[in-house]
Amino acid sequence: MQRARCYLLGENCVVLSLEPPVSLESQQRIWGLMQRLQGMPEVLEAIAGMNNITVILRVANSNALDAIERLQRWWEESEAWTPESRRVDFPVVYGGQQGPDLGEVARHCGMTPSQVVERHSSVEYVVYFMGFQPGFAYLGELPHELAIPRRAEPRLNVPAGTVGIGGEHTGIYPLETPGGWNLIGRTSLVLFDPHREPPALLMPGDRVRFIPQKEGVC
Repeated sequence: MQRARCYLLGENCVVLSLEPPVSLESQQRIWGLMQRLQGMPEVLEAIAGMNNITVILRVANSNALDAIERLQRWWEESEAWTPESRRVDFPVVYGGQQGPDLGEVARHCGMTPSQVVERHSSVEYVVYFMGFQPGFAYLGELPHELAIPRRAEPRLNVPAGTVGIGGEHTGIYPLETPGGWNLIGRTSLVLFDPHREPPALLMPGDRVRFIPQKEGVC
C-alpha cells in the first residue's frame, strides 16, 4: 500500500498526503475515501487533490492526534472507487495565436512542434480532480517527455479554452484568467457555464482526448 502522511492544518482541518508516484489506482482510492467521508456526520467537507485529500471537520478537534489517526485509519480501510465516466473529445487548434508556447515546449523537450502535438493528442487522459478555478480539470497522465516547468512570468490574461502544460500536468483553462502554464492550443468547447446543469463539463473519472484541428475548424 502506498504510504500516507497525515497532519493537522489549523484547528479543524486534517490533510492526508500520499508519497509519489501519482497513479490512477491511488486516485481511485482517494475517490473511494471521498465517498465514505460524505456520509460521516463529523465531516463538513472533503476535498480531493492529486495524491492528497483534505478533510474539514465540523467541530475543532481538541485532540489533533485523534483526528490524524482517524483519517489514517479511514485511508487504510478505503477501497478503490470508479465513478461513472464519459469520454469527451476536445477539438484543439495547436500553435500559432491559439498556442503561443508550442515552439518553446518543443525546444525544451527536444522535439518538433508537430511531434509535441502528436504525442500530446495520442493519450487518453483521466480527470484526476477539479481545482484552481471552476471547471478546471487536472488531467493524468501527461507523457513524461512533455513535462516542462511553468513559465517564470505568468501571463495576466489566458483566454478560456486554452490548453496548457504546467510541470507534469496538462489541462484546459475554463475561464479567462491569469496563468503560468505553457500554452499549446485552444478548444472551442465551453468547460464551465453557470447556467448549465451541471455547470462544469468535466467531472473526476471522465476520460479526455484532444483532437488536433486546423485553424478555423475548431
